[in-house]
Amino acid sequence: MNLTDFNTLTFDCYGTLIDWETGIFEGLRPLLERVKPPLTRDQVLEAHARHESSQQKYTPARRYRDLLPIVYKRLAEEWQVPFTLADCVAYGRSVQNWPAFDDSAAALQYLKKYYKLVILSNVDNESFAHSNAKLQVEFDAIFTAEDVGSYKPSPRNFDYMLEKLGERGIAKDKILHTAESLFHDHKPANGFGLASCWIYRRHGQEGFGATMNPGLQPKVDFRFDSMADLVKAHQDALLQK
Repeated sequence: MNLTDFNTLTFDCYGTLIDWETGIFEGLRPLLERVKPPLTRDQVLEAHARHESSQQKYTPARRYRDLLPIVYKRLAEEWQVPFTLADCVAYGRSVQNWPAFDDSAAALQYLKKYYKLVILSNVDNESFAHSNAKLQVEFDAIFTAEDVGSYKPSPRNFDYMLEKLGERGIAKDKILHTAESLFHDHKPANGFGLASCWIYRRHGQEGFGATMNPGLQPKVDFRFDSMADLVKAHQDALLQK
């Protein structure tokens, strides 16, 4: 299997292209300043993953920017610190401030020359529009949790994406699903027989950060530590053709 075997890259966004762990941690800073004793970054991210995953299960049709305020409330209650509704709402809107990884925009602009680029993301459309501006590329299709009415790892999201891409003549065996999260992306991608590329942003760190533990390690066909490494591997593959 080679990177040049595919004509479409389907991307998770948050954690893969957008540095959501930094965005989450900075967005929660006003709350974290009131937590005693202080929590480590990974303690914060793991608690966030737990409450976010739970809330997505119970309210799958809620838009992400309206789901995050509930996560904020659950965290404040768990850590026993005061909060206001305004605090919760502000956190829900913080996605627009989450930064792109330094290599994302340039990598996407390069890959756009060779592939159709598609987003499959656990986000709402308004929040993604802000992130898309940071990524500086026009995607060929954007499928959000708001569009589908559920959140990955639900198979509904992958069913929806494959149906819509199939209507455009894009065969499943020409799709490479490219993502950081083993829980949200690679495990369900395995269930659909999709080839997958792991962008392992958390390499060198322990645990799963802002994503849940996937349990049994899913199969991945390619692994790179960054989008820049993916680009380099594609350039090398072209030279070998």
